[in-house]
Amino acid sequence: MMKILKFTTNINCQGCIAKVTPFLNSADGIEHWEVDTANPQKILIVETNSLESDDVVAVLQKAGYKATALN
Repeated sequence: MMKILKFTTNINCQGCIAKVTPFLNSADGIEHWEVDTANPQKILIVETNSLESDDVVAVLQKAGYKATALN
């Protein structure tokens, strides 16, 4: 079953998105993701059927970015 996970991030421009893309695209379990850079909280939405919030936060940390889960 697909889950939608939402996070506030410090991904704030197209350059940042370009940096995180290979990390998020290669992460097992992420089916789709997008970042709303127009939102002041820079909301990352991840569709997954196997990952938990902590897993996505760890992927972003590897890419050099912060994320905080919104529940």
